[in-house]
Amino acid sequence: MSDSIGGDVPGRRADVVSDAINRLLTELSVKCAKEEGVRDYFHVGLIGYGHTQVGSAFGGPLAGRDLVPLGEVANGPARIESRTEKIPDGAGGLVENTVRFPVWLDPVANGGTPMTRALEHAERLVGRWVAEHPGGFPPIVLNLTDGASTDGDPTSAAGSLASHFTADGAALLFNLHVSGTDGRPVTFPDGDEGLPDDYAKLLFGMSSVLPGHMRSYAASQGHRIGEAARGFVYNADITSIVEFLDIGTRATELR
Repeated sequence: MSDSIGGDVPGRRADVVSDAINRLLTELSVKCAKEEGVRDYFHVGLIGYGHTQVGSAFGGPLAGRDLVPLGEVANGPARIESRTEKIPDGAGGLVENTVRFPVWLDPVANGGTPMTRALEHAERLVGRWVAEHPGGFPPIVLNLTDGASTDGDPTSAAGSLASHFTADGAALLFNLHVSGTDGRPVTFPDGDEGLPDDYAKLLFGMSSVLPGHMRSYAASQGHRIGEAARGFVYNADITSIVEFLDIGTRATELR
């Protein structure tokens, strides 16, 4: 994650990914905000893994927490930064605007990819959550990685994770490979034909089929989606990272 994301976007992969996740948590908080505050439509966990370390990636007051109700997430960023972004000025140009940017996750690039241990850790959290919420929408696990597993074949751990069920179906595991190349991303394929190598095929095989409402949303965003499309993106750039997070966190309609 210490290498460049590639393309026209400057910065390390770790920086780009952490920014995308922090933006996602902000958007989820806004989406679930009501007059009385942010409702706990979601429980959120951030698992960081690198070198030999696997564990909670939350910073600040949530450090060390595993699964956190969204209301607590919204009220507990590690800090709030001031960021400058360019917005349309209404006359065909752009102007700079300062915005508040909550940060829960800091970028870390720590070498190694203990994916098997990370998925085993996620499986334990999923199992506990399902036992406590048997009628809920099944948990969604988004695995973002830039390299092959360095602690063995993660296939068994992925299968164990997806074996947990709620009344609405099986837990979902989606995988995204973050790229540093300029190659075209492979997004939500329904087969492994054309994937460039065995590692890509392994990640595809570990990925769950997108539920119908996610397929419909992905199609509305311009993706060609088949009935067997999986939650898998290979060789991802910044655009496909954002789309992956957006599509992959669409559960049920909020009430």
